[in-house]
Amino acid sequence: MSPVGESDRFRAAARAYFTYAVAYWIGGVYQVWQGVGIPGPVTPAKRAGYLAFWALAGLVPMFVVPYLLRRRRVWFERWILSRRDFARVLSLFMAWRALEVLRVALRSATATVAAPWGGEISFRIGAVLFFLVTAVALALVARAAWASPEEEPA
Repeated sequence: MSPVGESDRFRAAARAYFTYAVAYWIGGVYQVWQGVGIPGPVTPAKRAGYLAFWALAGLVPMFVVPYLLRRRRVWFERWILSRRDFARVLSLFMAWRALEVLRVALRSATATVAAPWGGEISFRIGAVLFFLVTAVALALVARAAWASPEEEPA
Protein backbone atom coordinates (compact mmCIF):
# COMPACT_ATOMS: atom_id res chain seq x y z
CA MET A 1 0.00 0.00 0.00
CA SER A 2 1.37 3.44 -0.87
CA PRO A 3 1.87 6.18 1.70
CA VAL A 4 -0.75 8.93 1.77
CA GLY A 5 1.78 11.56 0.65
CA GLU A 6 2.72 9.61 -2.46
CA SER A 7 -0.92 9.15 -3.44
CA ASP A 8 -1.59 12.88 -3.01
CA ARG A 9 1.42 13.77 -5.15
CA PHE A 10 0.27 11.53 -7.98
CA ARG A 11 -3.29 12.89 -7.81
CA ALA A 12 -1.89 16.44 -8.02
CA ALA A 13 0.31 15.37 -10.94
CA ALA A 14 -2.71 13.86 -12.73
CA ARG A 15 -4.73 17.07 -12.29
CA ALA A 16 -1.79 19.21 -13.44
CA TYR A 17 -1.24 17.04 -16.50
CA PHE A 18 -4.94 17.18 -17.36
CA THR A 19 -4.87 21.00 -17.15
CA TYR A 20 -1.72 21.08 -19.28
CA ALA A 21 -3.31 18.76 -21.86
CA VAL A 22 -6.51 20.83 -22.01
CA ALA A 23 -4.49 24.02 -22.58
CA TYR A 24 -2.48 22.40 -25.37
CA TRP A 25 -5.58 20.83 -26.88
CA ILE A 26 -7.44 24.14 -27.03
CA GLY A 27 -4.38 25.98 -28.35
CA GLY A 28 -3.55 23.32 -30.92
CA VAL A 29 -7.07 22.94 -32.24
CA TYR A 30 -7.43 26.73 -32.43
CA GLN A 31 -4.20 27.06 -34.40
CA VAL A 32 -5.27 24.35 -36.87
CA TRP A 33 -8.63 26.11 -37.17
CA GLN A 34 -6.67 29.23 -38.15
CA GLY A 35 -4.70 27.21 -40.73
CA VAL A 36 -1.42 26.98 -38.78
CA GLY A 37 0.49 23.76 -39.36
CA ILE A 38 -1.49 22.65 -42.41
CA PRO A 39 0.94 22.06 -45.29
CA GLY A 40 0.17 23.39 -48.75
CA PRO A 41 -2.91 25.33 -49.77
CA VAL A 42 -5.56 25.32 -47.08
CA THR A 43 -8.97 24.27 -48.35
CA PRO A 44 -12.05 23.95 -46.15
CA ALA A 45 -12.03 20.13 -46.53
CA LYS A 46 -8.33 19.89 -45.69
CA ARG A 47 -8.78 22.15 -42.67
CA ALA A 48 -11.75 20.06 -41.46
CA GLY A 49 -9.74 16.86 -41.81
CA TYR A 50 -6.78 18.23 -39.85
CA LEU A 51 -9.12 19.73 -37.28
CA ALA A 52 -10.94 16.42 -36.74
CA PHE A 53 -7.68 14.49 -36.50
CA TRP A 54 -6.02 16.80 -33.96
CA ALA A 55 -9.21 17.25 -31.95
CA LEU A 56 -9.54 13.47 -31.54
CA ALA A 57 -5.81 12.75 -31.19
CA GLY A 58 -5.52 15.34 -28.43
CA LEU A 59 -8.16 13.60 -26.34
CA VAL A 60 -6.01 10.48 -25.91
CA PRO A 61 -3.23 12.00 -23.78
CA MET A 62 -5.72 14.33 -22.11
CA PHE A 63 -7.56 11.40 -20.53
CA VAL A 64 -5.20 8.41 -20.64
CA VAL A 65 -2.17 10.01 -18.95
CA PRO A 66 -4.09 11.37 -15.93
CA TYR A 67 -5.90 8.01 -15.66
CA LEU A 68 -2.54 6.23 -15.42
CA LEU A 69 -1.04 8.78 -13.01
CA ARG A 70 -3.95 9.15 -10.61
CA ARG A 71 -3.68 5.72 -8.99
CA ARG A 72 -1.87 2.44 -9.43
CA ARG A 73 -3.06 0.29 -12.33
CA VAL A 74 -1.92 -3.31 -11.75
CA TRP A 75 -2.13 -4.28 -15.42
CA PHE A 76 -0.05 -1.24 -16.45
CA GLU A 77 2.58 -1.66 -13.73
CA ARG A 78 2.93 -5.36 -14.38
CA TRP A 79 3.31 -5.22 -18.16
CA ILE A 80 4.56 -1.72 -19.01
CA LEU A 81 6.01 0.65 -16.37
CA SER A 82 5.58 1.44 -12.73
CA ARG A 83 3.60 4.60 -12.10
CA ARG A 84 6.77 6.29 -10.80
CA ASP A 85 8.77 5.33 -13.92
CA PHE A 86 5.89 6.42 -16.15
CA ALA A 87 5.90 9.82 -14.41
CA ARG A 88 9.69 10.04 -14.86
CA VAL A 89 9.48 9.37 -18.60
CA LEU A 90 6.55 11.77 -18.88
CA SER A 91 8.43 14.52 -17.05
CA LEU A 92 11.39 14.13 -19.43
CA PHE A 93 9.07 14.54 -22.42
CA MET A 94 7.44 17.54 -20.75
CA ALA A 95 10.86 19.11 -20.06
CA TRP A 96 11.74 18.71 -23.74
CA ARG A 97 8.39 20.28 -24.66
CA ALA A 98 9.00 23.18 -22.29
CA LEU A 99 12.39 23.84 -23.90
CA GLU A 100 10.90 23.77 -27.40
CA VAL A 101 8.13 26.18 -26.39
CA LEU A 102 10.71 28.42 -24.70
CA ARG A 103 12.69 28.48 -27.95
CA VAL A 104 9.60 29.85 -29.73
CA ALA A 105 9.15 32.45 -26.98
CA LEU A 106 12.76 33.62 -27.34
CA ARG A 107 12.81 33.88 -31.16
CA SER A 108 13.53 37.32 -32.51
CA ALA A 109 10.64 37.21 -34.99
CA THR A 110 7.38 35.33 -34.65
CA ALA A 111 4.15 35.08 -36.60
CA THR A 112 0.73 36.08 -35.37
CA VAL A 113 -2.66 34.43 -35.41
CA ALA A 114 -6.11 35.98 -35.07
CA ALA A 115 -7.18 36.10 -31.44
CA PRO A 116 -10.62 34.67 -30.56
CA TRP A 117 -11.61 38.00 -28.96
CA GLY A 118 -10.45 40.05 -31.96
CA GLY A 119 -7.10 41.44 -32.91
CA GLU A 120 -4.01 39.28 -33.08
CA ILE A 121 -1.81 37.34 -30.71
CA SER A 122 1.84 36.63 -31.45
CA PHE A 123 3.29 33.15 -31.22
CA ARG A 124 5.74 34.60 -28.67
CA ILE A 125 2.98 35.56 -26.23
CA GLY A 126 1.24 32.23 -26.76
CA ALA A 127 4.54 30.39 -26.23
CA VAL A 128 5.18 32.24 -22.96
CA LEU A 129 1.73 31.25 -21.67
CA PHE A 130 2.17 27.63 -22.78
CA PHE A 131 5.64 27.56 -21.22
CA LEU A 132 4.22 28.67 -17.87
CA VAL A 133 1.48 26.02 -17.99
CA THR A 134 4.05 23.38 -18.96
CA ALA A 135 6.50 24.41 -16.23
CA VAL A 136 3.88 24.18 -13.47
CA ALA A 137 2.59 20.81 -14.70
CA LEU A 138 6.16 19.57 -15.12
CA ALA A 139 7.03 20.55 -11.55
CA LEU A 140 4.09 18.55 -10.17
CA VAL A 141 4.72 15.50 -12.35
CA ALA A 142 8.46 15.55 -11.53
CA ARG A 143 7.70 15.90 -7.81
CA ALA A 144 5.55 12.78 -7.96
CA ALA A 145 8.15 10.95 -10.05
CA TRP A 146 11.26 11.68 -8.01
CA ALA A 147 10.04 12.29 -4.46
CA SER A 148 10.85 9.64 -1.92
CA PRO A 149 7.88 7.29 -1.34
CA GLU A 150 8.28 7.69 2.43
CA GLU A 151 8.29 11.48 2.24
CA GLU A 152 5.11 13.10 3.51
CA PRO A 153 3.82 16.29 1.83
CA ALA A 154 4.82 19.54 3.51
